[in-house]
Amino acid sequence: MSYQHTFFRHKTRVVEVGGVAIGDDNPIRVQSMTTPDTHLVAEVVAQILKLEEVGCELVRVTVPKAEDAAALGEIRKQIHIPLICDIHFDHKMALAALDHPVDKIRINPGNLGGLDKFRQVIRKAKNKGIPMRIGVNAGSLERELVEKYGFPCPPAMVESVLRYLEIAESEHYHDLIVSLKSSDVPTAVEAYRLYAKQANYPTHIGITEAGKPPYAITKSACGLAPLLMDGIGDTMRISLLGDPVPEVGAAFDILQATQRRVRKPELIACPTCGRLEIDLEGIVAQVEKRLEGKKTPIKISILGCVVNGPGEAREADLGIAAGKGKGVIFKRGEIVRHVLESEMVDALLEEVAKWEAEELEKGTLFREKSIENSKHPHRTRLPLVKG
Repeated sequence: MSYQHTFFRHKTRVVEVGGVAIGDDNPIRVQSMTTPDTHLVAEVVAQILKLEEVGCELVRVTVPKAEDAAALGEIRKQIHIPLICDIHFDHKMALAALDHPVDKIRINPGNLGGLDKFRQVIRKAKNKGIPMRIGVNAGSLERELVEKYGFPCPPAMVESVLRYLEIAESEHYHDLIVSLKSSDVPTAVEAYRLYAKQANYPTHIGITEAGKPPYAITKSACGLAPLLMDGIGDTMRISLLGDPVPEVGAAFDILQATQRRVRKPELIACPTCGRLEIDLEGIVAQVEKRLEGKKTPIKISILGCVVNGPGEAREADLGIAAGKGKGVIFKRGEIVRHVLESEMVDALLEEVAKWEAEELEKGTLFREKSIENSKHPHRTRLPLVKG
């Protein structure tokens, strides 16, 4: 049977974004960002609806112009997930966007043109009851901090975000989410870890400007997996060049691989090698097709040789360990049936159906598996939350 891992979650405040709870022991939410100009309402809505279809839970649109701000209400009426407005450089656009029914605003205070302008945005967001993401990026860090540290390093990024959190708190505003993104994986990982030791506002995690898939997905996984395994991260985005729809599937795959959110069957298969004694590729393809659309959080192994097969199959919820033209099916670590190669797919799917029936009886069939919250072992102090 599967080894029961002990995970921790960085304990944070909860911030409500359009009815979606972010932080603490709530699921790690997946979000994306639209690509058309925001004032092109039909195009933006069409893209958001496609993102919704693949499971996107929050969506962000950019608001660089007045006509973009004016379109926010119409977009919000036509979609079903929280709408986030993204602001850079012009605090007047932030103030304009907050006049419309958005669910969150994302700003980088360092490029708004001064602390007074930042305070204006904070006060209006607070009065409107709209939460804010304070996004600090290594590529747009304040000049004074770059000069102080010599380059945009993790301590500089964290000092920047702590400064802005303290300013927000001085305005008695706490509906805050934090991001500390970088296109450099080690920088991002270290920045988030350093932040998590010092504050308990929820975090949005991501590797910014990751580039073009498939490398961008690999790069994002390398950066986000260590954070997720450390219990850091409450929302996430995989930033890909091009169509944003694949970002959502990539994010859920990373969450599944790190066992932070398991929302569908996980299929494990051994690599192709000379030890294979069945048509493993064909069998896996058939099983994948027949499992499409299932939400059962079950781990299934299909192993094609007698060397590692029995051990690996025993560790899954369901598993096939095959020899020459035949094999055995394990369920929760025990052999439940012997099958010929020609029977493997049907037999395995029969066992999946039995598993589902058992889980349905227990009331856990569609219960998404996620990690229980616990105090993170590396977090030592929380100096920022005063109210």
